[in-house]
Parts: sequence; C-alpha cells; structure tokens
Amino acid sequence: MASKTISDFYRKHRQELLYGVSLALLLFVLRWLELRFLIIDHIIEIYVGAIALLFTGLGIWLAHKLTTPKVETRIVEREVYVTAGDEFTINEPERLRLGISYRELEVLRLVSEGLSNQQIAERLFVSLNTVKTHSSRIFEKLEVRNRTQAVERARRLRLIA
Repeated sequence: MASKTISDFYRKHRQELLYGVSLALLLFVLRWLELRFLIIDHIIEIYVGAIALLFTGLGIWLAHKLTTPKVETRIVEREVYVTAGDEFTINEPERLRLGISYRELEVLRLVSEGLSNQQIAERLFVSLNTVKTHSSRIFEKLEVRNRTQAVERARRLRLIA
C-alpha cells in the first residue's frame, strides 16, 4: 500500500519533482564553478596564507624548543671532615710534604677568612704582588685552581682550621 502511494505521488508531481531536481543540480554546478573561480582568482592569497600558517607554526615550535630550559638536577656528595675538639693543631707532616711555608700558611688562613689580596697585604705589611705570589704558590702546591678549592683542600689536610 505504501508503494502505491509513492508511485501515485510521483505520477502526480512528476514535472515538479524533475524541475526541483534539475534546479538543485544546476545550483550545485553553479556553486562549484563559483568556488573554482574564486580559488583561481585568489590562488596567490591562498598560497601566501598557507605559507604564513606554516611559518607561524614552525616559529612557535622553535621558540618553545629554544626557550624551554633544560633542567638537570645533580646531586653532589662530599665528605665532611669534623674535628673532635676545640683545639686545632696543624698537620705538620703534611705541611712539610707539600713544602708550604709558615708565611704561605698565614696567607692561606687569611684567604679562608674571606679577605681580598689587598686586605691580606695590608694585614701582613707586604706588597700586593707578594700576596699574589704566595697565593699562586699555594695553588700549585695544593694542586687547585682557585681560592675556594685551596681553602677546602687545606681544611681537609688539616693545614688550617
């Protein structure tokens, strides 16, 4: 019964249905042609826009890669030497083995107090060059490169308190 009503409807409105389908097909073709001509007329703008989007994305990615800090956590374990009593005695055999003079020990002790070369020179009543010479000899004898390393090694060897 349902198929009879559909065929009856088709026979009655055949001309209107064909007209509607042909208009829809014509509209589809016109829209397709309009889009095609629009793309052809503006192809340069479309390419420029696509390239701009590509470079924008690349720039954002590159900026993110370059500005993200590479955090690396390092755990440094060091031995801490603790003296048992309040009395400090210089490790004389080690001082002699390294060949450190008492004047160099005095300079090293003042370096450990955080004094500058100029302040050490004024305190010991010597020239600045003398203090620098003593410091460089201390660095050589202790086999270190800077003041902090020298103080640390001297404390470890019990040359200074």
